[in-house]
Amino acid sequence: MTKLLTILLLALVVEAVGVVFLSKGLKQIGEVKSVTASEIARAVRRGAANPHILLGVALEAAFFAALLYLLSQKDVSLIWPLTSLGFVLTALSARFYLHEQVSGVRWAGVVLIVVGAALVSYSEQLKPQEPPPAQQTPAQ
Repeated sequence: MTKLLTILLLALVVEAVGVVFLSKGLKQIGEVKSVTASEIARAVRRGAANPHILLGVALEAAFFAALLYLLSQKDVSLIWPLTSLGFVLTALSARFYLHEQVSGVRWAGVVLIVVGAALVSYSEQLKPQEPPPAQQTPAQ
């Protein structure tokens, strides 16, 4: 379980950093002023050439690959709620890297997320353990 939690924590750091890069890149390319083909094409061209967006997409892809591995190893009812801890890292990244103001109410929400993730993690310890698969002996 320690290995999976380590992979999860690293994946969540990668995801939080990826989201920050995406946000920074999207602010650099500017908002779409109108929903027209030419305006959308402009935003896509600028986004496809923006290093922050490209790095953000790559980091999000790495997170997704780690998530696929984690979901193949453990129950989705354990792994998916634990990914909510990414909100904690994202809020911290937004506050200290993007210099966003994070209100007390948002920090209270972050605390609730941590409490919920702790309960989900604790529930894994309460789950009845399955016996290991029986070793088959070679036929003689």
